[in-house]
Amino acid sequence: MLSKIRNSKEKGFTIIEVLIVLAIAGLILIVVFLAIPALQRNARNTQRNNDISSLVGAINEYVNNTGGQVPASCTGATPCAFLANAKLGFYKADSATNFIFSNNSTATTTADPANVENIRVGSYSTCNAAGTASTGTGATSRSIAIVYDVETGGSPQQVCKTVQ
Repeated sequence: MLSKIRNSKEKGFTIIEVLIVLAIAGLILIVVFLAIPALQRNARNTQRNNDISSLVGAINEYVNNTGGQVPASCTGATPCAFLANAKLGFYKADSATNFIFSNNSTATTTADPANVENIRVGSYSTCNAAGTASTGTGATSRSIAIVYDVETGGSPQQVCKTVQ
């Protein structure tokens, strides 16, 4: 009879074992929930970079098809003709606040924590060491600077890309 009682006590989990398993599961969930925003931010930044590459291709195609002429000034409210060739995913070419192309000016802008969806393009401009666009050294009639923001863990970071 004593052996039956002893065997029945050894079956199952103790409260301590269950609490340890729940604590480990809770830690795993916390780590996953903390990683999700960073993964989403990285996915949006990847889409932004893909859009910029598509935009660069569309601008280069326009310049090549027009004998070296850069596009005229336009905004999303008056869409640029070359945007029809750009396959944009994150940015929307039909929004006046998202896309501004300035002919013969700089694309200088500052990172805006409230709106990282802006993209500024300026012809006759190049990117300088500070990461902004200027019409200074190295700018030619075929150089175009594209300035946009990417998300970071804190405030947005401004990125400048020169197209020659």
